[in-house]
Parts: sequence; C-alpha cells; structure tokens
Amino acid sequence: MVNQRFVPSVTQLRVFLAVAERLHFRSAAEELGMSQPSLSQALATLEEGLRVHLVERSTRTVLVTPVGHRLLPFARAAVSAMDAVADIAAGSGGPLSGDLRIGVIPTAAPYLLPGLLPALADRFPDLRPRIVEDQTARLVEQLRAGAIDVAIMAVPTESAGAIGVPLYTEQFALLVPADHALAGREGLSLEALVDLPLLMLDEGHCLRDQTVDLCRRVSAPILGRGGSRAASLTTAVRCVAGGLGVMIVPESAVVSESRDPGIGVARFLEPAPGRTMGLVLRTATAGDDAYSELGDVITGVAERLFGAIPA
Repeated sequence: MVNQRFVPSVTQLRVFLAVAERLHFRSAAEELGMSQPSLSQALATLEEGLRVHLVERSTRTVLVTPVGHRLLPFARAAVSAMDAVADIAAGSGGPLSGDLRIGVIPTAAPYLLPGLLPALADRFPDLRPRIVEDQTARLVEQLRAGAIDVAIMAVPTESAGAIGVPLYTEQFALLVPADHALAGREGLSLEALVDLPLLMLDEGHCLRDQTVDLCRRVSAPILGRGGSRAASLTTAVRCVAGGLGVMIVPESAVVSESRDPGIGVARFLEPAPGRTMGLVLRTATAGDDAYSELGDVITGVAERLFGAIPA
C-alpha cells in the first residue's frame, strides 16, 4: 500500500521518466546531467517511498513494471505542471512565448501550416513554433513523454494523461481521375464506395481508419481495394491522377490536391461524412487559457482556408 505521507520530489519523478524513456541508466543520467549513482539512488528512494517497484533491472536490460506503466502518465503530468509553475514564476510569458513544439498529423500539416504559421506570428510575436509531423499514435506518445507540447490531430483520441479539445470539423470529399464518371458529381451516396477501387494510406494514419469506418458503414470491402497504398496523402493523390483508383480526403486537402489537371472531385450527399480536428494537450496543462487562444487561431485559419466549421 502506498505511504500517503510520502510525496515524491520533482527530481525523483524526472529520474523515473528518464529511465522509463531510455531504458538505460547511463543514458538517463547523461540526459539529466547527473551521475549514474545519484540517479540510481534517486530512483531507489522513490521506489522505497512509494513501496512499489517501478523498473526491473538486470545486467543487460531495464524494463518498466506494470505499476510503473500505470504511474507514468501521472508522473509526466506532475513534472509538466511543476515546469509550468517555474516558467510563469520566472516571467517566461507563458506557453505562447519562446519555443512551442507542435505536433501535426501528416494529413493536416501541408494544408493547415501555410496559413497557421503566419497567423501565429501575427498573434503571438514572441512564439517560436517547432513543428513535428508524425502519425497519431506516435504524436500522442511524444506528447505524454514531453517531447512535444501540443498536437493537432483528429479527435477524439483515447490516451491516459492527454485530453483532446475539439476545434473544427471538415467534410470528406472523393478524389477521382479527371476523366472518371464521378468527376464533378454532387450528392454522392456512401453506397457508391462499394464498387470503387478505393486507395488507402498505410497503417497508422487516422485517415485510413476513418476511411475503413466509412466502408464498414455500407458493408464495402476493405482489403485489396485498389491494390496500391501510400505513406503520404500527396503520393496517394498522384496515384489517383494516374488512374490507379479513387481516394477519400479531407476538405482541407481538396483545393491544393485538385490543382492537378488529372484530378476530379466528387462531393458526398449531406450530411457529408467528415472528421473533427482538435488540439491535444497533456491533462495537466489542458486548462491553461493560453491554449484556448491557440485553439482559436487554429480554428480561424481552418475556417478561412477551407471553410471548416467551428466545433
């Protein structure tokens, strides 16, 4: 049973997080700028105070225990909260000044960032955005580990220690070859997907998961559709232009990708399917008003660029 009178120090929690991330005591000590014996002692004191084993050590491996995994998101949240206290006390200007590491999913980054980065510079002149483009699962893990500060992705997303704040919704459209019978079609039913050679992104892209969900709604076959797949939306669209299939894309991608003369666009019947994009934050920082301001800027850019609807 946890000793209720024991309160871990921030240093002890930092040690635990570093060891859990690196799975190597020497690398963790180097990251924190402390000696390995001091790091080992801090972790041992933490485990003794909590009366649990957080990591398993052997001569060759370091593993996080099940209880250690359960405590990780809370340790991250506690350290993040204390860092925020220190930053504000030091007069840093809050989270929207200095470096802000922003994760963005690949199916949003190329279409949102050209408008978002200038808007951020105008609204927050002291902010230095640092962009990390990656798939949803990896962005969530980086957020929880403190490697990024916020993430822009489709919500809801389930993860301990993180919370998604809806910002805007955007419809899906169907990109087809320019000479396809559906090019320019309005009011397309989802049932039309049953007979189409639908192209998919690789595993890990949330757009792939959303496309699969739409196929399941109309009992459309999922596997072996177009025979081609791509790691990026831009590559997939080039495959569409080359006549290899059709593809569901978010509205934010339509203007940019349909500039290719080989691409036609079909629109779905209202209410059209779509996705909700949100700002995902660590639970400890989700209530900060500054992030509400950031969300307002993102939503405003999405409205202006591709007619997104505020959530």
